[in-house]
Amino acid sequence: MAGTSKRSTSPHASRSSSPKASPCEMFGYVGIEAVLDQLKIKAMKTGFEFNIMVVGRSGLGKSTMVNTLFKSKVWKSSPVNKLGPLPQTLQLQSVTHTIEEKGVKLKLTVTDTPGFGDQINNDKCWDPILNYINDQYERYLQEEVLITRQHHIPDTRVHICVYFVPPTGHCLRPLDIEFLKRLCRVVNVVPVIARADSLTLEERESFRWQIQEDLKNNGIYVYPQKCFDEDSNDKTLNDKIREKIPFAVVGADREHLVNGKCVLGRKTKWGIIEVENMAHCEFPLLRDLLIRSHMQDLKDITHNVHYENYRVHRLNESHLLTKGAGWVTLSPPTRRNTGGSSRGQRWNRDESENAC
Repeated sequence: MAGTSKRSTSPHASRSSSPKASPCEMFGYVGIEAVLDQLKIKAMKTGFEFNIMVVGRSGLGKSTMVNTLFKSKVWKSSPVNKLGPLPQTLQLQSVTHTIEEKGVKLKLTVTDTPGFGDQINNDKCWDPILNYINDQYERYLQEEVLITRQHHIPDTRVHICVYFVPPTGHCLRPLDIEFLKRLCRVVNVVPVIARADSLTLEERESFRWQIQEDLKNNGIYVYPQKCFDEDSNDKTLNDKIREKIPFAVVGADREHLVNGKCVLGRKTKWGIIEVENMAHCEFPLLRDLLIRSHMQDLKDITHNVHYENYRVHRLNESHLLTKGAGWVTLSPPTRRNTGGSSRGQRWNRDESENAC
């Protein structure tokens, strides 16, 4: 009795003292694996959503890269107006398409950021991009807090931002560093070296190493982050990816005949650059990361980490008020401080390019 009176009644103590579940020996077929077929059938009926944002200066091949990734005319390049004035503000543009392959439907939304970094004064040029990302979180949150919610909340949240680094061969510009500091806190980021065919193989590796050093020295954590590796298999796969980031990529949406085979590539004076040939560029690594191996993980981290951070911030700053039957309202969102210096900084385009 004395021993019983000393036992803790806390739920934690009760949980720790409960016996561990042991594998049960089965003596016949149950059919548990059929759950996978059920999930597959349901997924093929409803389809998937994936939202990608591309950020970088004009002329880096963002539109072509998106078309190459999905082997579709997802985005048409805007003609460059060399005579006309540059737009005074960054105007984000989104386009949504449904792509179907072998019965699997993908609702793809691509958001482009024409005009980013093209101004003489790039002071706070990242604000429209960060505001857009947070606006999608707010849109999802407003749907989520309804007492009577939709069966399926439309997901417009940005799952990945591909950041195109100009192939300068030196280091990240101050503009790149300041923006990436803010960007990596609100969305998954994968930097790539754009138009990598303009660099030699030696220049490419040197540039990659320098960018990796810049990211590490400035506390910029790009996807896939080490803290999200779930097991040893994840770590092994992601370590190989982390060694190669930023990927050196070349985009092309035209096929050419090479040794009797049609290949995607860019035709130059000295030959054809095959975008799916690892000896020519690392486009296959980017494609596999975004589509074939990590698409669901990107969506999971968006929901469980970035959106959850936003959600906690909003619920902490708001008092939930009922507004009629079936409604819950939040106070208007305040623009979050996404890092960087509290003082306004102006980034001159020429100074940024010549900083290294």
